[in-house]
Amino acid sequence: MLQKPGAVWVIGEINGEKLVEVTLELLGKARELAARGGGSFTSAVLLGNETGPLAEELIEHGADQVILVEDPRLGLYQNDTFARVLERLVKKHGPEIVLFGATHCGSELSATLAARLKTGLSAHCIDLKINDRKEFVQVVPAFGGKVYSDILCPEARPQMAGVKPGIFPKTERDAARTGAVLKENAAVLDSYQSPLRALRVVQKQPRELPLEKAETIVAGGWGAGPDAWPILDQIAVELGGAVGCTRPALDEGWTKGEHTMIGTSGKTVRPRVYMGFGVSGSAHHIVGMKDSGVIININNDPEAPVFEVSDYKVVADAKKFLPVLLDKIREHKGG
Repeated sequence: MLQKPGAVWVIGEINGEKLVEVTLELLGKARELAARGGGSFTSAVLLGNETGPLAEELIEHGADQVILVEDPRLGLYQNDTFARVLERLVKKHGPEIVLFGATHCGSELSATLAARLKTGLSAHCIDLKINDRKEFVQVVPAFGGKVYSDILCPEARPQMAGVKPGIFPKTERDAARTGAVLKENAAVLDSYQSPLRALRVVQKQPRELPLEKAETIVAGGWGAGPDAWPILDQIAVELGGAVGCTRPALDEGWTKGEHTMIGTSGKTVRPRVYMGFGVSGSAHHIVGMKDSGVIININNDPEAPVFEVSDYKVVADAKKFLPVLLDKIREHKGG
């Protein structure tokens, strides 16, 4: 099956033997962009070794075509080898738009590919759209999330964008969908000797519930102070949830790491319940949690911006409120 001009590509990412969630999230948006741009054709690109079974999953989630490259040299992700294979595919098929998940691997790979293709790349996008002039618009937060910038790439092709995980909903799986699998090769690597060599692979199991999978999130901000985090951890355990944070709390070293940060440069979450303690409500943080189901915030400033997106507001000192809340939760569960 020949590639159609103007197509939208989603670069698939694999973790272990599974597709990374953001790949499936991007497929629905890719179909929307293709339709708005005057077409309806979307391709997913999958590089790896013995990854053919995942091609069907991509089709069931919205891909019209899967460009599949299977080669032992692609069994382990390496930026240099993957970028060379993708460069050849792009030059051969000429997609209009190429989308990546803004994961650790996706951010690195997209930047390398954009440099090799001498085209533009918008990183950490929070929205993508086609305007009335049929131009591809990438929406990126700027100035700490206080404003959103519309970025266009009018001349160079393809137009490339990286999108944060959790921004778009994952398309529903449709087992009845059909599509084509176009097999390509990695012959471009025959004349390339990578300077990198993997010695071993260490797979670390997460010791706590990831933010993006938690139905309840308790988040601390600057106003919670450094002594709040053990209590936040205990509340999260009692509620079966996870602990998140704002940028200031992370910068002060109060939290366990960047994987707990919510916001434009952190994670985008949609829990059923979000509870914020001492969170002021900067746009940088709000953009990462505004689509939560029920939003509850505790802040001693009655004019705190976070109250504008809250379903329930408590004007109180988070430092004093937290231990009382923990006692009440335990009392309720015990009774």
